[in-house]
Amino acid sequence: MPIYMYKAVTKAGIIVRNKVEASSKEMLMQSIKNNDLVPISIEKLSERIQKSTKKPKRNVTDIQEIMKNVNTTQLGVKKETLTTKQKINLYFAKSEKITQRDLVVFTQNLYVLKKANFNNVHALDTIIQSTENLTFKGILEDILAGVEAGDNMYTTMEYYSDIFPYIYTNMIKVGELSGSLTNSLEQAVRYLDETEVLTSKLKSILIPNAIQFILLIVLLLVGTLFAIPAIQGVFDELGTQDTLPTITLWFQAFVNKVIEYWYIPTSILVIAIASIIYYIHTPKGKYKFHEFKYKMPIFGDLIFAIDFSRFIKAMVLNLKNGVRIQDAIDVSKSVIKNLVMLSIIERSMNNLVTGSSWIQPFEESGLAKPMITEMLNIGMQTDLTEMMEKLVEYMEIDIDNIMNKIMKLLPQIIYAIVGVLLIFFVLIVLVPCVQVYMGNFLFSAYGV
Repeated sequence: MPIYMYKAVTKAGIIVRNKVEASSKEMLMQSIKNNDLVPISIEKLSERIQKSTKKPKRNVTDIQEIMKNVNTTQLGVKKETLTTKQKINLYFAKSEKITQRDLVVFTQNLYVLKKANFNNVHALDTIIQSTENLTFKGILEDILAGVEAGDNMYTTMEYYSDIFPYIYTNMIKVGELSGSLTNSLEQAVRYLDETEVLTSKLKSILIPNAIQFILLIVLLLVGTLFAIPAIQGVFDELGTQDTLPTITLWFQAFVNKVIEYWYIPTSILVIAIASIIYYIHTPKGKYKFHEFKYKMPIFGDLIFAIDFSRFIKAMVLNLKNGVRIQDAIDVSKSVIKNLVMLSIIERSMNNLVTGSSWIQPFEESGLAKPMITEMLNIGMQTDLTEMMEKLVEYMEIDIDNIMNKIMKLLPQIIYAIVGVLLIFFVLIVLVPCVQVYMGNFLFSAYGV
């Protein structure tokens, strides 16, 4: 593991220095902070490359071992004041977060360097030198230390699942195990770009309409709780025979009941949410939830097409490197997280063992389109790798078509929901306000 020289200050103003071995700069910095020290500087001195057996957990630094032989030196009687530059560095070291953009830039740079025939150690070391995000830099140094110790990159990435998405990590895994890391990185870059584009499109549609929806709900509640009682008060004071619209009175009574017995709907909502979450975390519930993802309206076809496309792309990488079909399926299934898809793949592998068609489970599932399974069947009779490459092209076109349909359909659905709520708001709140504005109730009040 790398060896670091750190310098930190205690609450009493004492400067402490020590040379320690740590899995990463980030973990060392966190250990120093946990010991009520403020890190001033951390410098990597050297690295000790050693082949180690598989550990149950990576990047755990024993703070007791770090502090056992700490050399403390009190510089003067007064507390040492940090310079402005040190304060700025400390602030950013504490607050800097790893963004999606950091991951995209890292993947793009690694892809370019691997395409230029850099080995993993050289490529990672080059990227680390140009990485400005201190938190991400520490993680990359940890990955580099693992690679130098003989591990694969994905092994360390799995410990940072909050930084590297499951699909991303397993794309790297397929690339490293199949010897096609460059191609896997190209897929990972495309995956991150497509995810970012899709997220941006969905946000552009959902956020403005969600804001409108929330504002209408707020206006509806405020109008019901304040405007309606005020109008009713005017009617009662003048003694008019006119009444508020029936729907307005009904909704007002409903809101008042909900406020009076708020604990009942709140309890029902909490119990319902807790029950759903508990069920989803059971084996059967998790499987049913994953099945719902593939069969849900609007997004179901897209989710299945994306998962199946990733699986086929991973298989192509393995088949191109001479891997047998059964082994290619076994390695490629790691890019899938959906239990329904994984069960189909397991049945497919069992069919290969018994001499049956590995495509049959996909046909029987009813999820894969006939075009997909037919292309695979033809590939088994001709050149499977070549046919799978054509299938990938077809699925990319199909995914684009599905996304275009969703982008056209989703705004219409949201506009319909907001429109219904707007009509409800008009009937409940605006109609009584217009009624007061017109003043017709005054004729009834004065017997005219």
